[in-house]
Amino acid sequence: MPDEDRRLLIVKVGETFPDLARTLGDFDDWVAAGLGLPAATIRVVDPRRMAALPDPAACAGVVMTGAHAMLTEQAPWMLRLADWLRRVVAAEVPFLGICFGHQLLAQALGGRVDYHPGGREIGTVDIELLQAAADDALFAGLPGRFAAHAVHAQTVTALPAGAVRLAANAFEPSHAFRCGRRAWGIQFHPEFDVARMRGYVGRLADAVRAAGRDPALIRRDLAEAPVAAELLPRFAGLVFAEDGVARRSL
Repeated sequence: MPDEDRRLLIVKVGETFPDLARTLGDFDDWVAAGLGLPAATIRVVDPRRMAALPDPAACAGVVMTGAHAMLTEQAPWMLRLADWLRRVVAAEVPFLGICFGHQLLAQALGGRVDYHPGGREIGTVDIELLQAAADDALFAGLPGRFAAHAVHAQTVTALPAGAVRLAANAFEPSHAFRCGRRAWGIQFHPEFDVARMRGYVGRLADAVRAAGRDPALIRRDLAEAPVAAELLPRFAGLVFAEDGVARRSL
């Protein structure tokens, strides 16, 4: 087990719907379960309620959750978190940003984020890996096409300079990217399962209908996404150098 002072940090930047949290747990619970690590190796922090975040050098790795907040709000805590994230990337601490975390990584490093012109992507969607993923420490060896759960209204409209696109689909051109060697953003949700995704489709049903889509059809097509879910334990293995891909790459 790693040194207790070098735990993997889950940065919780939002909460799920209260009724879902009561029955299924919250974002940090889902991420922690997906990582598959002993509880003693993980620390959860909420930057919205902290004056200062930990020194990046004290973190074995960082996972940033999704959020219902929109990055374009540019709340003061988001700006502070972006400053801290730049330090994390500069220190080459392994980082994985999910949805909001993916978008913040892009914006913090010079990219742009805005509302997606096509509206909201929601449901179980197909993800296609791009050629660069074949040599990527996190994505190498995964099938070229796999299912994943997605729910987002904003998107990375421009990647930072030097970023490497890793995955896309017809709706979202940057479903995954990497900056440097150790910082990844993924727009889809590896921590979701069908029950969690069904909860989101139900609670966003009115917005889905208003956009001209049928939530019943989205619910019908929900399916488990084991390949996408594999990214969380892969990242944990990379952080603690326990899998072969990580040992070859770090």
